[in-house]
Amino acid sequence: MIKKSISQLLVILLIIGASFTSNAQDDSNSYVMFESMMMTPDYTKLKVLGDNMRAHNAKYHKDGPYKAAVYNISTGPNSGSMVWMMGPTTFTHLDGRPSDGGHDEDWRDNVMPYIKKIHTSEYWRMDGKLSNTAMLDGDNSKYPLVYVRYGEIEDGQMYNLTTFFEMVSQTVKAMEGENPWGLYYNEFRQGNLGRHVASVSFLKNWAEMDDDSINFRDTFEETIGKGKWRGFTDMSDNLFSNTWDEIWSYNAYLSGQ
Repeated sequence: MIKKSISQLLVILLIIGASFTSNAQDDSNSYVMFESMMMTPDYTKLKVLGDNMRAHNAKYHKDGPYKAAVYNISTGPNSGSMVWMMGPTTFTHLDGRPSDGGHDEDWRDNVMPYIKKIHTSEYWRMDGKLSNTAMLDGDNSKYPLVYVRYGEIEDGQMYNLTTFFEMVSQTVKAMEGENPWGLYYNEFRQGNLGRHVASVSFLKNWAEMDDDSINFRDTFEETIGKGKWRGFTDMSDNLFSNTWDEIWSYNAYLSGQ
């Protein structure tokens, strides 16, 4: 995660996460996208679900654009649920996703009976220009915790989105050390659910959240300008009608690893 003063950064950054790994450019021909499905398990059948999901992912979602990663949601309003994620992928890849050879039947008969509810199924595309993910190599176990913050954009404020995150991106990239961070846009409207935009920050351990060795505001003022901090925080207040946080923990067993 970004090494920073957590108390200041959490107020204004949209830092989210997941097993998002890639450094492709965000253009019409090459981009990074993840399919994300949030589900609540049947807590009385966790062992059966775990064994069956592990077997399914190991057989049908081992690598490439169909690689699966599973995260347990540890904090926030969706605590106790899990996220099944596939990618990095593209819409073109979806036409060739596993379906034959027993895939759909296995998911139907061995996974779904142990799921109480599927809450969302979404596609998140990364902003390749603003994100800072080049140091990630696809091994989710190296950054097993993901700090997730979702943002709901206020009506009439869309024009400020790029300007705001350009400042965040410049600051993150100017920070000392390696600070993997990504910005993602929801590809489809969610109605009252919001969930318009999410940023992602990757942590090696919980202790990183106690690391105040680098102050985000100090780096911001050195990079963007000392007189621009107040305008930046005001822009954040105006831009988002709602934000919320989640910490995700990588579950290597369920991921089939």
